[in-house]
Amino acid sequence: MGCFSCFDGGKKEERREQERLASAEVRAKAAEAAQKRQEQFEKSAAGRAARAQLEGTAKQSANTNKGEPVLKWQMG
Repeated sequence: MGCFSCFDGGKKEERREQERLASAEVRAKAAEAAQKRQEQFEKSAAGRAARAQLEGTAKQSANTNKGEPVLKWQMG
């Protein structure tokens, strides 16, 4: 019977298409849930604190080196 597995009437391609569509739907739902979690985090106190910390770090790193290289090479 294994010889006739290729004569399944195209059901294999149909099943693959259904699996592909289901997979795409699951990915879309996961992306939507991740977006909601991100929005909730940004609205929370922890999210605001994290954003403030990142902004503070960015300002500090922008002002520290003033055009000088971070690592200095010295010969000798």
